[in-house]
Amino acid sequence: MQEQLQAGELGEEQQGLVIAHYGSQLDIEPLHEKGALYRCNLRANLPPLVTGDNVIWRAGADLTGVVVAAEDRQSELCRPDSRGQLKAVAANIDYIIQVIAPLPMPHRSLIDRYLVASEAVDIEPVILFNKIDLLNGDNRREFEELLGLYEKIGYRVIHASATGNEGLQEIKELLKDHTSVFVGQSGVGKSSLINALLPGVDIRVGALSEQHNQGVHTTTAAKLFHFPGGGDLIDSPGIREFGLWHIDQATLIDGFREFRPFLGYCRFRDCQHQHEPGCAILQAIEDGDISEQRMNSYRRILISQDSP
Repeated sequence: MQEQLQAGELGEEQQGLVIAHYGSQLDIEPLHEKGALYRCNLRANLPPLVTGDNVIWRAGADLTGVVVAAEDRQSELCRPDSRGQLKAVAANIDYIIQVIAPLPMPHRSLIDRYLVASEAVDIEPVILFNKIDLLNGDNRREFEELLGLYEKIGYRVIHASATGNEGLQEIKELLKDHTSVFVGQSGVGKSSLINALLPGVDIRVGALSEQHNQGVHTTTAAKLFHFPGGGDLIDSPGIREFGLWHIDQATLIDGFREFRPFLGYCRFRDCQHQHEPGCAILQAIEDGDISEQRMNSYRRILISQDSP
C-alpha cells in the first residue's frame, strides 16, 4: 500500500472517520459515504490514531486505502498502558459513559478513577447502572446508597436493563447528536446495551466467569456505531484497572468535584488533608459536605500514584 502511495495509484485526498482500530490498520469511513468502510494502513511517521479520530486519507483498490494525515482532536480519553506510557482510548468525545452493574461487583475505586480521568480532560462523565433486573432485597439498598452518593455530588446516573428494555430511551436522548464512549469492566453489559439500542448490530456478548463473577473480554477493539437519529457511540474493550499515574496531585484532588469549593481554604498552603489543624477538606467531611468514602478513595488513588 505504501508503494501505491508513492506511485500515485491512490485516489484523491478526502476526509474520513476512524471507526475501528486493529493494530496497525484502521477501518475508515468516508465523510460523504456513511456506512462504507475501507481497511487502511497508516502513512509512515504518523502518530498513533484511535477510534473517533478525524483523518485525511486516500482510497485504494478493493476497499483499502492509506491514511496520510490526522486532524486535530477536540478531546480525548487517555490511560497509561502496562509500561506507564499514556495511550489514547478514544477521540473527539462529548460524554464518557461509565457502565457498571450489580455483577461484576462495581469497585468504587474504579468508578472514581474514571470520574477523575473525565474531569481532568473536561469531558462530562455519566454513570450508567445496567442490569437493574439483578437487584433484589439483598443488594438493592447497597446500590441505592452507592449511586445516591454520586447523584448527590451532581453526576448524572441512568438506570437501565438491556434485557428489560428499561432506560434505553433516556440513553438514546443522551447520545443524540453527541459522540460518547462506553467504558467499564468486562461483563457489565456494554455489548448487550448496544445490541438493544441498535437492533441488528449483533455484537458478540460474553458471559460472566462463574468462578470469579468477572467479565470475559468480548470487545477486542474500540468500535464506533452511528445512531439513526443522530449521534455516535464508541464501545471500548473492558478495563478492570484504570491507572492515573500521569495525573499530578493537584489535578487528582481537583478531579473530585465536591472537593473544589474547599480547596485553597486550608490553614496551611501545603496541607495534605490528613490530620492538619484548620484543614478545610477535613472540616467538610465532618460537616457532611464530603463523604468519608470519597476521601478514602482519593487517598487510595494518591498512594497508588507512587507505584504504577
